[in-house]
Amino acid sequence: MPARSVLPEYLNRTRLALAGGTPTTIKAATTFKAPEPGSMCYMLSRQGYLNDEAGGPWRPHLMFFVPTTPPSAWGANAEHSPIIVNDPPDAPFTTFLVPVGHWSDGSADSATIGP
Repeated sequence: MPARSVLPEYLNRTRLALAGGTPTTIKAATTFKAPEPGSMCYMLSRQGYLNDEAGGPWRPHLMFFVPTTPPSAWGANAEHSPIIVNDPPDAPFTTFLVPVGHWSDGSADSATIGP
């Protein structure tokens, strides 16, 4: 599960970043393992902080961690596909993201609300 195979390195990266590490030193200190079968997580909190680019939470979504897999195997990044691939260049796995319609508080994700 990701708590044993993926989460420890994400926590390590977070500690290093909060301590003032640079992207180069953080990458050098990170050793991801291949994910265990069935590894997934969900990011549904409005209080999350995805990264500096997003500046806060992105969208509520599920994340599936699988051994390195071509995006096409899941239909990721294809036109009209809800599946998005996120391939960290230093990780021995592929992360597929699937946006969902509601945050953990039950409110709708505004990105999924139509006109």
